Amino acid sequence: MSYRVTLIPGDGVGPEVVEAAKICIEASGVEIIWEEKLLGAQAQEKLGSLIPEETLASIRKNKLALKGPVTTPVGKGFRSVNVGLRKALDLYANVRPAKSLGACNSKYDNVDIVVVRENTEDLYAGIEFDFNDPFASFLIDKINKGNIGKLSENTAISFKTISKKASERIIRFAFEYAIQNKRKKLACVHKANILKFTDGLFLSIFYEIAKDYKEIEAQDYIVDNLSMQLVLRPYNFDVLVLPNLYGDIISDLCAGLIGGLGLAPGANIGQTIAVFEPVHGSAPKYTGKNKVNPAATILSAALLLKHLQENEAARKIEQAVKDVIKENKSVTYDLKLNRDDPSSVGTLEMAEAIADKIKSY
Repeated sequence: MSYRVTLIPGDGVGPEVVEAAKICIEASGVEIIWEEKLLGAQAQEKLGSLIPEETLASIRKNKLALKGPVTTPVGKGFRSVNVGLRKALDLYANVRPAKSLGACNSKYDNVDIVVVRENTEDLYAGIEFDFNDPFASFLIDKINKGNIGKLSENTAISFKTISKKASERIIRFAFEYAIQNKRKKLACVHKANILKFTDGLFLSIFYEIAKDYKEIEAQDYIVDNLSMQLVLRPYNFDVLVLPNLYGDIISDLCAGLIGGLGLAPGANIGQTIAVFEPVHGSAPKYTGKNKVNPAATILSAALLLKHLQENEAARKIEQAVKDVIKENKSVTYDLKLNRDDPSSVGTLEMAEAIADKIKSY
């Protein structure tokens, strides 16, 4: 059986790590027909749009995409191409697993945490007003007259939006994910002690929905305490559900627990569409240098295969990545104890070593 999937090489190192993922999928034996489309800086240059309609149409048609990191040009267009894409396709759930792979630069082993991040609102909704915007002045005047607080003039304003609808669907998604993946605990991460109405709403909805999932242990952590607890005792955590901003920050912290962003895959999931991508950025300074770690994109491809129910192929890819990293021979510079280690290999060479493992199983 073959599958049709939209392929977005992306910018910077994107084409290199996406090619690495394609090599590993091919080695797994799963047949995919790739429909290549542009997004980000390359799309702007060639098609005049950061998020071309033809790219969105391809993803909507195929329901699936594998995406490399993209660059948002500074000073124009979207605040973030990634945020724009997620909004356009209503990819409300961002799933970012952080699982130990035996990296020698990791201070822990047996970490296995999944971050489930709300993807559409919070401060990342982008509702902002510059300090010299007349509407900001209007808001400041209303706030000051309403005895809500006292804001000084020339204040920039950003709205944190947490809705009942978005909170319910991401929290229910997280509980369902825990059930389907045989997880035992789900922790809600918040700052409801200070942000009583926004984070307070998120937290109250969490415990209301938790009543429907008594087989999952429901917990909650204030985000700053969670940050400390993750560093001290990462093994205490299983699945985390968070509003958008906290999810972005905490998922990077979790990546640090397992050896870095080069090992951090991601999935953006909506009602009918899923886009898989590495957590890391486009790293333009390494473009074309065959240097960066492809594991995050290869593991994102494994998540795609799991989504397709090609579980055995996904398992082989994940195992091959782990075996190559543990051997510490055919790995990129970031996975060496000494980042200047001359025995490190390039992106393509690491991908080929992983592909050879996959074929051997």
